[in-house]
Amino acid sequence: MKGAGVRAEQSVDLVVLGAGPAGVGAATAASSAGARVVVVDENAQAGGQVYRAPPGTYGIDAPDTPEAREGARQRAALGESGVTHAAGHRAWSISRDLAVDAIGPHGLVRWTPRTLIVAAGTTERVIPFPGWTLPGVIGLAAATVLLKSQGVLPGRSTVVAGCGPLLAAVAVGILKAGGRVEAVVDLAGARDWLAGVPDMLSRPDLLRQGAGWLAALAKARVPLYRRHAVVAARSHGEGLAIAIRPVDAAGAPLPSGAERIVSADCLAIGHGLVPSTEVTRLLGARHGYLPERGGWIAETDGDFRTSVPGLFVAGDAAGISGAVPALHKGRIAGFAAAHDLGLIDGARFDALAAADRRALARAERFGRAAARLMSPRPALAATMTPDTVVCRCEDVTRAEIDAAMADGADSLNQLKAWTRCGMGPCQGRTCGEAAAMLLAAHVGGRDRARFWTGRAPLRPVPLADIVGDFDYDDIPIPKAAPL
Repeated sequence: MKGAGVRAEQSVDLVVLGAGPAGVGAATAASSAGARVVVVDENAQAGGQVYRAPPGTYGIDAPDTPEAREGARQRAALGESGVTHAAGHRAWSISRDLAVDAIGPHGLVRWTPRTLIVAAGTTERVIPFPGWTLPGVIGLAAATVLLKSQGVLPGRSTVVAGCGPLLAAVAVGILKAGGRVEAVVDLAGARDWLAGVPDMLSRPDLLRQGAGWLAALAKARVPLYRRHAVVAARSHGEGLAIAIRPVDAAGAPLPSGAERIVSADCLAIGHGLVPSTEVTRLLGARHGYLPERGGWIAETDGDFRTSVPGLFVAGDAAGISGAVPALHKGRIAGFAAAHDLGLIDGARFDALAAADRRALARAERFGRAAARLMSPRPALAATMTPDTVVCRCEDVTRAEIDAAMADGADSLNQLKAWTRCGMGPCQGRTCGEAAAMLLAAHVGGRDRARFWTGRAPLRPVPLADIVGDFDYDDIPIPKAAPL
């Protein structure tokens, strides 16, 4: 699909989608092997979610943290490489021949690469509950953006809820920034965390960091509710009254568990991360469902080639395991792409990728243990009452989804067609996991529920930007057929 007003069309060896750690790793590795590389990213600076830099217009430096230093190192490496960094470009369509259409500051651009690496990262999973659309309720990832990049507290007082290591990271970030944390509400229990310790010992530095976070929360006397979930949020004065209840290992509220109300003016909540698969689904790559790695992911070989010739996927988009493994996955994919392009032979590829393979094996043990803590809890669907809005773009409630399933909808695509769930600007990135969870319970599993077909535009784009200078007068009108 090509926009009518494409400003420029450029042939390159490789396009990398995403400038987080996997994208930077892939781009710099392939470039060092002689490939002509473009890395395309919506943000003004490379770094992705974990190594996000403050906006240049703020005129402030990021706090001196290990993450900030690593982000600066990766941005410097990208800047010193021969890679073209198309910052501020939104890729909205990718054709079967891997051509990438994007909108940038100066209009439409099309790249026609021989190889494409998708390093699109993740989206956050938030399972709806009554009140999740209220002002003051935000995602954990959004809270990290506010804290890391914007230097802004998510609220004067905040409840941090959900699952995974991001809980403690966000809560401690709020405390360091001068905010108040009213409670941390964790779906996981102490045994869930202890089960991951043997694998987490592979990265003692990160384990120490996590222990330090817990010590900081204890020192600040922040209540920690393990095996609890947020079941509702209600407006209360200028803030929120947040109801929490104990849950079982699958996330179902315990019938005998007492409800507790915690007041705050912000609720930062997230139920794990989901690999971004819009592009691999759009291009028809084979996918498999692996809940311990985030859900549906494209099937790859050991060098991150997908089932589509010329298409690679790297980083957390290839399965959740964290920022450090993402860098090594990206570098291996970048070297593999250079090999497939004929720029290096097999022996050279093996030599270049060897160090990253060893580092990846070490780093993934920790990352996958952390990812298991963020695995979806199917019974958490019980928090969605009939009038809970599931698709906030199209105002589709759980009752409407239940009705569609009762009428025979047995796939996500059918559910979408019958209810409009997933048809709004977010294109299912926000509601997809919740809708799939409900459907999976109805049809007998996520494998049977499948996933939504990937479609362009991949991101919302103004129609006027795509059309460009094309006007009605430019439409060729054939002569009328003789009567």
